[in-house]
Amino acid sequence: MDLIKDEYGQGAAEYILLFGGVIVIAIAALMIYRSYFNPGINPFNSSQDISKVRSSV
Repeated sequence: MDLIKDEYGQGAAEYILLFGGVIVIAIAALMIYRSYFNPGINPFNSSQDISKVRSSV
């Protein structure tokens, strides 16, 4: 009955779930902001924003 009380693999499973959640959130963020980095689709252009910030500093 030591198999029921064995909890060594529990920590690894929790880390896998945590990293999986982080990966899903990162992919969702990339999908949302994908058009921002592609100037042909969206009028917002990251290179123009960067140059404005650099000129203001």
